[in-house]
Amino acid sequence: MKPDLEGYFEEIQEKTKKVYAIAQKAREKGYDPERKVDIPIAKNMAERVIRLVSAVAPQLSEQEVINKIITRIKELEKEYGILDWRVSLKIAEEIAKEKFCRFESKLEAAEAGIRTGFAYHTLGTVASPLEGFTGIKVRKRADGKEYWALFFSGPIRSAGGTGASVCVLIADYVRKKLNVQPYDPTEEEIQRMVTEVHDFHNRITNLQYLPSEEEISFLTRHLPVQIDGDPSEKIEVSQYKDLKRIETNKLRNGVCLVIAECLCQKAPKLWKQLSKWGNDFDLSHWSFLEEFVEIQKKAKAKLKGEEKDEGKEKAKITPDFTFMKDIVAGRPILTMPMRFGGFRLRYGRARNSGYSSAAIHPATMSVLKNYIAIGTQLKLERPGKGAVVAACDTIEGPVVRLKDGTVLQLEKIPDKTLKNEIDKILFLGDILITYGDFLNRSHPLVPVGYCQEWWVQELEKAIVEQFGSLDLFKTSELTGITESRLKEILSNPFYKQPTVDEAITLSLRLSIPLHPKYTYFWKAITKKEFVEFSQAIKRAKTSEEKIIVQFSENVKEIAEKLCIPHKAPAKQYIVFEGAEARTLMTLFENIPDSLDQNQLPEDVIEIINSFSKIKIRDKAGTFIGARMGRPEKAKMRKLTGSPHVLFPIGDEGGKLRSFQSAIEKGKVTAEFAIYKCESCNRITVLPKCEICDKPTKRLYYCQKCGLIPFEQCKHGKASPYTLKQIDIKTLITNITKRIETPLPALVKGVRGTSNKDHIPEHPAKGILRAHHNVTVNKDGTVRYDMTQMGITHFTPREIRTPVEKLRELGYLYDVD
Repeated sequence: MKPDLEGYFEEIQEKTKKVYAIAQKAREKGYDPERKVDIPIAKNMAERVIRLVSAVAPQLSEQEVINKIITRIKELEKEYGILDWRVSLKIAEEIAKEKFCRFESKLEAAEAGIRTGFAYHTLGTVASPLEGFTGIKVRKRADGKEYWALFFSGPIRSAGGTGASVCVLIADYVRKKLNVQPYDPTEEEIQRMVTEVHDFHNRITNLQYLPSEEEISFLTRHLPVQIDGDPSEKIEVSQYKDLKRIETNKLRNGVCLVIAECLCQKAPKLWKQLSKWGNDFDLSHWSFLEEFVEIQKKAKAKLKGEEKDEGKEKAKITPDFTFMKDIVAGRPILTMPMRFGGFRLRYGRARNSGYSSAAIHPATMSVLKNYIAIGTQLKLERPGKGAVVAACDTIEGPVVRLKDGTVLQLEKIPDKTLKNEIDKILFLGDILITYGDFLNRSHPLVPVGYCQEWWVQELEKAIVEQFGSLDLFKTSELTGITESRLKEILSNPFYKQPTVDEAITLSLRLSIPLHPKYTYFWKAITKKEFVEFSQAIKRAKTSEEKIIVQFSENVKEIAEKLCIPHKAPAKQYIVFEGAEARTLMTLFENIPDSLDQNQLPEDVIEIINSFSKIKIRDKAGTFIGARMGRPEKAKMRKLTGSPHVLFPIGDEGGKLRSFQSAIEKGKVTAEFAIYKCESCNRITVLPKCEICDKPTKRLYYCQKCGLIPFEQCKHGKASPYTLKQIDIKTLITNITKRIETPLPALVKGVRGTSNKDHIPEHPAKGILRAHHNVTVNKDGTVRYDMTQMGITHFTPREIRTPVEKLRELGYLYDVD
């Protein structure tokens, strides 16, 4: 790492430490329920993983143990590769075998190992390893031997389908290494799983992927561990109730998610990995996935219409309507599957797009009335799942028809006047999707339309083939285009595109297809429509820069399908000008005045190439269906009512739940945790006395004994809270005096606390937040939710930050 870069990260680390020190100092004052900062600092991903799991496995929190595990993870990464699934398997096994520390039981060690392997796979950034995978229960097989039931809950969703599937794989690997027997499902348990998944889909919420009955039964029959979970819904399963080895009759969201959206949906991805190294890791029993994938292809195949050709099967790409399921009112469908005029697929990435982040032209956002903005999530027909939207102005923009019949392609955001004149969107423009998304979703690559980056490579290849090297001097002599201009076109194909004359010359001299800028959607029309359109062009009045066609609704519609810019003055003529006129005259130059449809091939591009001295390629490629997934949601995260503090105001707070209303009434009645100040010999609801500022002692409530100083009473477990009436006016007066801050005009609390012990936030926090117009979220944080999107580089102007400030922050080098 460069010294400057090291300094940059060191500065971030030092400033983080300062912030933590301030937070720790504040916590140590005792005004909060805990005296330490909850979130530990992790220097790297491995440490983040271990510290996450240590929240439920405190044996892993010792620094010596952390260092040992980090070292081992780095060794495994060198052996298998960073984030390789096998790293998760091995570290889970070694923790489960208590290589780094001892646990109270073998089962606890196994759970800690599984959580650590799972957290490593999910980068330690989601709560699924703690809250999604909730534990293991040991149950008896029919032969009396023990097997494992894995318990999952709703938060498993945050790990994603692949992550949750890997968790099951890790658990089974650990099971095998600890010599626990595999699960032996009964026929009733298999049918229960089929029924429960379909009941959940039909009665609770639509699953992203609903497997067929055959898929669910086959998977459940072959899984070496039982997928289980606590009940999450009030509704009971419709059939197969009261089974001995399933503890509840109610629907379990964790079970349904893991089976349907994880294991079934991600089976091809699992098998792709296991087929390579599964046998080496003693996971050969997962070979059933190969047969499962074949069953799945027959049941839910995306590629249909298979035709046999010389003993091999060829797959035809067909529209996939899966992305349109679960549609929500107010979230529109932008384009139907594979519909001409929708989003044209283009492979690649911009500096602000990438994995699960697709880019569209900013003019497309504008013509869609800004309904789609940067950060909006789209659900896509292919490669599947969703993608957050970024903007890219070097891809094809939309083609629109104005109210006067004019058709034009937008290369920049239209002004208000032009935008108001738009009558119809003929083509939405390109959508830029990275190859990695297709790879990650295990979706086969589909054909794309001819584009600049393709054309420029064909140009380079043609020059090299003709002259033996990329000789721009000889190319200039051949084409009459200057060397400097050729260099511009080759080095910057997006911003320095050839003129129509340059494109035609290059095509004629070097025998390459016509530049995509002057290629239209010929695949969008039929042979019959092409004949009608070509004959209209042949009959038209022409000049060097203009073609004037007698107006016809059919010819106008064909021109719109082709997305050729043109005008239609007063619906008397259809006028093609400039580059469009020059292109059409060149392509149709050798087409006869009359054409016999019966003598022509079906493919319009083939027809044109058979007559024209310039060849063209298919510009259409594949169009992608899309709908809005969820709107862009970067905003302040706050509770309903925008409270300043999580302190209960009860009914006395009125509609606004304000301290002012409660103070007027002089009291608040709510459920509070109870404390006693031994110095003042008085009861309070705060962990630090608001009068003497000394720590208070926690009390508990027994219905028979009243307030007691310990949780366990002779009558049973005492309650950590009780319904209590407090003098809110005196409380707030004492607090404002102590913090030397007057009460703002409006301070809002909550009707009641929701934590299990009903411990409130200190009212002083609410007073200070109200002064600064800051609200609180349900977890006691002041939080702004931002949309996570990647960017590789930026300009100071784009982020509205002076260069001096960026240098101060450690950005010392320009990209050039």
